[in-house]
Amino acid sequence: MPDKTDQMIEICALASGSNGNCYYIGDKEDAILIDAGINCKQILTRMRSKGLSPDKIRGIFVTHEHNDHVCGARVLGKKLDIPVYMTKGTYQSLYFINQPLAVRFLRPGQPVMLIPFIIHPFLKNHDAKEPTSFRIELHGINVGIFTDIGLPCHNVTSHLHECHAVFLETNYDEKMLWEGSYPYPLKQRVASDVGHLSNKQAVDLLTEHAGTDLKWVLLSHLSAENNTPKVAFSSLQHLESRFNIRLTSRHEPSEVIQIRNT
Repeated sequence: MPDKTDQMIEICALASGSNGNCYYIGDKEDAILIDAGINCKQILTRMRSKGLSPDKIRGIFVTHEHNDHVCGARVLGKKLDIPVYMTKGTYQSLYFINQPLAVRFLRPGQPVMLIPFIIHPFLKNHDAKEPTSFRIELHGINVGIFTDIGLPCHNVTSHLHECHAVFLETNYDEKMLWEGSYPYPLKQRVASDVGHLSNKQAVDLLTEHAGTDLKWVLLSHLSAENNTPKVAFSSLQHLESRFNIRLTSRHEPSEVIQIRNT
């Protein structure tokens, strides 16, 4: 059996933003998706455009019931004949047309063994029913998907500390949010303890809680109205001496990043 330190994994944000989210993690033979918030056809097209085979997908893990995270899960799960994992709270909050046919319930805090993956679901602060984020172990490499997070709790900070790479929410710039066109109640919701992470909160989270193994930070789930890629990147650029910082996009898949545990 090959030493796990000789294994390489690949990660890619197939879609990231308030109009849809889907994140790929895999190796040469197996892969999983976190969220399927764009339609099935788009997911498959974007995967193939990056040389990623849909035949490798073993399961879809859904963070919560909001449409930009789940709208493609039912059709994609059926087409690929794979299970869709989520909490019971998430499932019960879905419209019937979005409820997956082959659903498997997960419990926050209880790892899911889907060899060669170990998926760690954990609760977070967000305005949804039993929302989770995930840390995925694959060949000794830990990848976090930390989006749709309000006030970072101990679950978030402790799992971040274990990560080698993280898709980290940089949803909004505080100045753009409060001076922008959103109705005031919506501004309050975005900035609340169950809303989203700002650029500044992402910086604070990395500065205070990133572990020594964290090398890759992919800026994710940017708001189209309250942030720009340039503003988000500029907010974290001073951390480039410590991390490889990359942007993701709502319009197209990101680069495929290869990570080896060395």
